[in-house]
Amino acid sequence: MTGWRLLLTRPADESAALGSVLAEQGIFSSSLPLLDIVPIPVSDTMREAIQKLDRYCAVIVVSKPAARLGVQLLERFCPRVPEVKCFSVGAATAQILEEHGLDVSFPKEGDDSEALLELGRLRQAIARPDPRVLILRGEGGRELLAQGLRERGARVDYLQLYRRELPHYPPGALPERIQAERLNALVVSSGQGFEHLRQLAGNDWPRLAQLSLFVPSPRVAELARAAGAQTVVDCRGASAAALLTALREHPVPVL
Repeated sequence: MTGWRLLLTRPADESAALGSVLAEQGIFSSSLPLLDIVPIPVSDTMREAIQKLDRYCAVIVVSKPAARLGVQLLERFCPRVPEVKCFSVGAATAQILEEHGLDVSFPKEGDDSEALLELGRLRQAIARPDPRVLILRGEGGRELLAQGLRERGARVDYLQLYRRELPHYPPGALPERIQAERLNALVVSSGQGFEHLRQLAGNDWPRLAQLSLFVPSPRVAELARAAGAQTVVDCRGASAAALLTALREHPVPVL
């Protein structure tokens, strides 16, 4: 497994944390963040939503940035921890909320909206007259979760807390990094992260598409294969543990 040489593309702080875990296992990684998390300025709408969380039967937080920014809003506008059922897509997001004293549930298998929609506790939470759900997320997120909740009779509100932007890099930065550090695999943590990878690759994408690509879910795997990626590995989760399991199960390519 130590033959892997990975390009990490998460936001800088997350890539640093993941890189440390990989280094403990003897795995080389290089960080080239492809997502900048830019908070949206606090508005009256945000303040009102946070102060009236008790009108929702469930609050769903879909990412770690949404959890961090949501907790900041709670500390600012709602110092008493609200008695509301919270749900997250994965364990890392849940941990941020739990550290603030919130009651959080998340699917143990699968870090995606599909798995969350099947979670028994979420179904119980919305099994009431006129259920109302608040989703904390970034701009332009997937609609599958809201659609699934509406099909189950829930009203869904969004609280959009940030936008994801592609950091500025000079032309050729991505292929030059891969060549200089002899990287043999790419790691992305979301669909938008993959789209930014393709965008930064530009005309070099057909060549980079031959590298092993580790993705967090079947949806992102499908996007990658449709775009021409040759070897796509679905880690079935975005955690460091999920990535390590996938690395152990797949042979290091001979380049």
